[in-house]
Amino acid sequence: MAKKKSYTNDDITALKGPDKVRLRPAVIFGSDSLEGCQHAVFEILSNSIDEAREGYGNKIIVTRYLDGSIEVQDFGRGIPVGFNKRENRYNWDLLFCEMYAGGKYNTNSGGTYEYSLGMNGLGLCATQCSSEYMDVEIKRDGCKYTLHFEKGYNIGGLTEEPYSKRDTGSKIRWKPDKEVFTEIDIPVEYFKDVIRRQAIVNSGVHFELKNQVKGGFETFEYYYENGIVDYLNETAGENNLLTSVNFWTGERVGRDREDLPDYKVKMNFAIAFSNKVQLLEYYHNSSWLEFGGTPDEAVKNALVYQIDAYIKQTNKYTKTDSKIKFQDVADCLLLVSSSFSTVASYMNQTKKAVTNKFIKDAMIDFLRHNLEIYFIENKMEADKIAEQVLINMRSRVRAETTRLNIKKNLTANVDMANRVQKFVDCRSKDVSRRELFIVEGDSALGACKQARDSEFQAVIPVRGKILNCLKCDYERIFKSEIITDLIKVLGCGVEVKTKSAKKDISTFNLDNLRWSKIIICTDADVDGFQIRTLILTMIYRLAPTLINEGKVFIAESPLYEITCKDQTWFAYTEKEKAEALEQIGDKKHTIQRSKGLGENDADMMSLTTMHPDTRRLIKIEPEDAAKTAETFDLLLGNNLAGRKDHIEKNGHLYIDLTDVS
Repeated sequence: MAKKKSYTNDDITALKGPDKVRLRPAVIFGSDSLEGCQHAVFEILSNSIDEAREGYGNKIIVTRYLDGSIEVQDFGRGIPVGFNKRENRYNWDLLFCEMYAGGKYNTNSGGTYEYSLGMNGLGLCATQCSSEYMDVEIKRDGCKYTLHFEKGYNIGGLTEEPYSKRDTGSKIRWKPDKEVFTEIDIPVEYFKDVIRRQAIVNSGVHFELKNQVKGGFETFEYYYENGIVDYLNETAGENNLLTSVNFWTGERVGRDREDLPDYKVKMNFAIAFSNKVQLLEYYHNSSWLEFGGTPDEAVKNALVYQIDAYIKQTNKYTKTDSKIKFQDVADCLLLVSSSFSTVASYMNQTKKAVTNKFIKDAMIDFLRHNLEIYFIENKMEADKIAEQVLINMRSRVRAETTRLNIKKNLTANVDMANRVQKFVDCRSKDVSRRELFIVEGDSALGACKQARDSEFQAVIPVRGKILNCLKCDYERIFKSEIITDLIKVLGCGVEVKTKSAKKDISTFNLDNLRWSKIIICTDADVDGFQIRTLILTMIYRLAPTLINEGKVFIAESPLYEITCKDQTWFAYTEKEKAEALEQIGDKKHTIQRSKGLGENDADMMSLTTMHPDTRRLIKIEPEDAAKTAETFDLLLGNNLAGRKDHIEKNGHLYIDLTDVS
């Protein structure tokens, strides 16, 4: 064990300056990968959006340059960068170089911004610190101010020059630093998506995206005069709505806890219903709530409550119906929520979910009230909504019942197979690959387990000679544990109708067969041939379709192992033995009669019996059922002496009764 290092007072360090961001960017941006780099763009863009929402400037321009740099320009009031007497520092130094410095901490007490995307005074500084460079141009107070930063440090201070034109605003260009983010090549699709979403929830603001390409710029414009209503109509398209589009807006004042101050929340909802199109999106302070949070909880609560109440009130539920769920509503719902609040609690700096309790309570109350009035005033549309939701519910319940029944049947087969003693399953769930080896006894089981490919080859041993299924009645057959275990492992059930079958033995269904090949693998001796024949007889009587469909095989084992120097021949017939000896000639060699399967080592077992590329399989293909029954009766009927004599003389020629695949 390595010697422990000492841990002293001097081992504690504090990150300072830009290193607070550069060494741990994921704390601010949620990731140090491309996603974090993209969020830095949103941080700068959100400052410009806050200005436009307050009524200062109605246009924002975002430029994506070929070198990976980004520029955001607005026409607001311009960032204050002069000297701050209260803090005794320049504002540019506070805003661009100091974490937790900003002008949006007093949104709930009449501050500069009422509803703000930016909250924590982190985004601007963090983006600057994580950049290879940042250039800033600000127009305000009759002056043009410029700043330049490199890797978190200001170069050259604040430059000021007179500016006589009347336009104001801020323009920031920066290049994300590869030393901070693992990837900085932000695709143009990200800009399109983010800017389009901001245009949706900031009605009346023009957004322009300029994407530099070889030879110039391509330009994309985004503008929604009526915000979320225009967006909902755009998504729905023509003639796809069951109802009209409703727009509900309202304000509430409240608090998240009794001892906390009141704050204001403004709610906007665009809602319609369709049996062709679905839409469900939430925004708060214009940030897209990818993970929802309290608005999502409120919508689910209010819509299920009010639609369920209407269905009950109008007696539209039948006796067999289940209560509707939100899934049934969502399948025919188009809803966009855009809310704003003077206090907002987000899941983290990435602002993908808002968590305020009061916002949830206010939305539930607001939505329930507006839905109730809507249903009263628009009975025809309310009936359409209720009927479509009921259709969705009944379809869901029916599909779920079907799925559970299928799962129950399949699981029952798997569970039954797994409960079979000494059955060794394979890993693959792909039935087209799975192979089942039925082997003779525990010793062969051990050899096959080592030689098999455990990905797709499973093994089950039969313990001794099984019943002759041609001579026994069904009651005795289904009392045999060996036979019922084999049936359970096959999974497809049996093709006989009898009360003797156990409850866990199902009616035959080829679709439930768990194997592409059923391979009988026994020793190449009299006992092995008899066990093989008994297994074939069982399959023939209980599930003959498996033979007719070509699912049953015999693994042919070599009769002789012939060794000459460092070469080995495996002879499967007397003819192959003679050919091998002819090839060897007068050279010294040894001939060994094939051992039982349990005595073979894993490599030999794989080579001769199990590996798909080197094994020999005999596919069982009866010419017709009558001939097969006649053959089986010859081998397993009442003529015991005839059967024994036939097996001793002709057992190794069993291949004559089959076709080699």
